[in-house]
Parts: sequence; C-alpha cells; structure tokens
Amino acid sequence: MGASGLGSALANCINLSKLRLYLRSNYIGDMGAQGLGSGLANCINLSNLTLNLRYNEIGAMGASGLGSGLANCINLSNLTLNL
Repeated sequence: MGASGLGSALANCINLSKLRLYLRSNYIGDMGAQGLGSGLANCINLSNLTLNLRYNEIGAMGASGLGSGLANCINLSNLTLNL
C-alpha cells in the first residue's frame, strides 16, 4: 500500500483545501509518487500544498505522474514541493 494507499485515501478528500505531507526518507518510488499524484488529482479545492518527498527513490516517471495529478488542482495557489 504505502504512498499509493495514501493517494487512494486522499482521493476521497475532495473538499480538502490545505495539506502538508512530510514523507521524506520513506523509500517512496515511482509507483508511490504516481499514486499520490492520482489521489491529489481529485483534490480540486486544494489551494495550499506542502509536499516534502526528499530522499526517496522517485525518478522521472514518478515525478511526471505527480505533476500530472497536480495539474488537475486548478485552485492551487501555493505549492511547496521538495523532491
């Protein structure tokens, strides 16, 4: 489950407006980052997001999946992203 499971849970939080996730040094890989991106894609009311994913194992595919999901967050006005 891991980060993908967290992404699945976040997908149900459609009214979420502020979120801080500190997930550094958790061995999150491409699949986990893509799962987070998919879940965050449903959080269309998200306006403030802090996402710390430093010191994980996220490559180009994971970063792309995360970015694709965040592209759906049309109300996002403040983003702090640490990869």
